[in-house]
Amino acid sequence: MPRALTIGQVAKLTGVTAKSIRYYEAIGIVPAARRGISGYRHYDEAGVHRLRFIRRARALGLPLARLKALTATLDGSPSPRLRPRLRALVREQLATVQHRIAELESLQRELRLVSRRMLAGVGSRGTGPCRCLEADTGAKP
Repeated sequence: MPRALTIGQVAKLTGVTAKSIRYYEAIGIVPAARRGISGYRHYDEAGVHRLRFIRRARALGLPLARLKALTATLDGSPSPRLRPRLRALVREQLATVQHRIAELESLQRELRLVSRRMLAGVGSRGTGPCRCLEADTGAKP
């Protein structure tokens, strides 16, 4: 890898758009890049590694605010304090995803029930409002 890379080169290497890289710099997730005489940003290998780390973390749904705190401990090399904090954050994200999955499975059951009601014509006797979206109270209509 060349000694200094432009933002476009880093974007291609990391899969992080140049716009996102500038945003990450603006909010402090990555340190501001060195600037050349021309004013262009120049990145080194440590910057590329950090952006790859951030890209993977974002793909896992980890929040930017928490990543900012984590990446503050990095200085271009892995920090011994990073791993336990990252592990805790990943566990929190896993619990959040599991909770969302449970909610979505519940929603799926409800939608199937409503769909069956609508196919069976329950609540649509032609008189009065349709009751097919009413919550199931456990009692049979």
